[in-house]
Amino acid sequence: MSWQDKALWLEKITKRMMLIVGALGVVVIYGGFFFLLFSGRSVAVIPWFFLLSPWICIYCGLTQEQQANVLKWFVKKVKKVKK
Repeated sequence: MSWQDKALWLEKITKRMMLIVGALGVVVIYGGFFFLLFSGRSVAVIPWFFLLSPWICIYCGLTQEQQANVLKWFVKKVKKVKK
């Protein structure tokens, strides 16, 4: 196995791990957030960047084409809100 094949394999595994960690992060962090919110406790305990971090992991786990499509979608949504 050449070093290029190993590098591609490592990149593929890393992207899968980012997707898995991101998905589990969404479940755990948002589950805790909504539990605190609906139980009447303060959600000030959770900083805003904790709510964004699993989505960043998911984004980094996507292919380059999927990342470009996500950015196009996001820009389209932001432009729609400004009108």
